[in-house]
Amino acid sequence: MADYISSILEFLSHLGYFGIALGLMIEIIPSEIVLGYGGYMISQGHLNFIGAVIAGTIGGTIAQLFLYWAGYYGGRPFLEKYGKYILIKKKHIDVAEHWFEKYGAGVIFSARFIPVVRHAISIPAGIAKMPAGKFTLYTVAAVLPWSILFLYLGKVLGNNWSHIKEVAHPYVLPLIIAAIVLGAIYFLVKRTKKTTD
Repeated sequence: MADYISSILEFLSHLGYFGIALGLMIEIIPSEIVLGYGGYMISQGHLNFIGAVIAGTIGGTIAQLFLYWAGYYGGRPFLEKYGKYILIKKKHIDVAEHWFEKYGAGVIFSARFIPVVRHAISIPAGIAKMPAGKFTLYTVAAVLPWSILFLYLGKVLGNNWSHIKEVAHPYVLPLIIAAIVLGAIYFLVKRTKKTTD
């Protein structure tokens, strides 16, 4: 693992639960790695599983709220100009915007499990002025199982936590499929409701 990632994780580990939340808020390294390391910290007895889940859920939700408010107040031009500083590229915004326009608010939950789209999907939600309460509810509903999964796997792996991505793959794939199915159901229900109104 790259030295700079190890250094960041070492720094975050000294902050305990706040370190997990902060790592997910700034997201300079993938959430899977932060949570996997958090699971390792649980296995060493430094953290409590429930506390780590709460910290992960709060941090992951706040990270998405940052992007939501950036879209809400700054709009697309702001994010195209400054998105690079938070690792959001124009192509990410394009894909996320397409998904949001096609599938509606329900995609806020389902897209959280899909690579490329998951980090940027909050932006079109903000641009579209989606109600903040609804956005937060869908986000928490997706961030919570994600946090539980990777913290649990990190805990089980213990000293081998750095292999989290390989070990998580068989678990993440069903999550992605389930998320797509739920998103499709939501879309069909909304579409049926519109045609019957």
